[in-house]
Amino acid sequence: MKIKLCSIFVQNQAKALAFYTDVLGFVKGKDIPMGEFRWLTVVSPTGHPDVELVLEPNANPAARTFQEALVAQGIPCTAFEVDDLASEAKRLKKAGVKFTMDPKDVGPVLLAIFADTCGNLIQLYQPKAA
Repeated sequence: MKIKLCSIFVQNQAKALAFYTDVLGFVKGKDIPMGEFRWLTVVSPTGHPDVELVLEPNANPAARTFQEALVAQGIPCTAFEVDDLASEAKRLKKAGVKFTMDPKDVGPVLLAIFADTCGNLIQLYQPKAA
């Protein structure tokens, strides 16, 4: 059993693709028309190419309600690992990304949280050297 796909709900797939590629640095994976929406994925240029993040439309009212509730409670919908959290946060802030939690030491990891402009909070983390 393998993890190959993970989905996050987005308000607008085109806007999400631009943010996740142009700002975060992911690479477009699949882009397949699916009626009104698209099967749209991004992959990490430095990660496993067969592990994809699906930019899933939040057109389903249950998905939208879940997404809004997470943001209202300040809960990130997913997390991405980085090698240097301070540098990554600085780069993203320079690109206009809004952080709801600046880099913070929380024991075994450093954490930060930002808004992805698509209706989600995303956590960045950097494991500390053992």
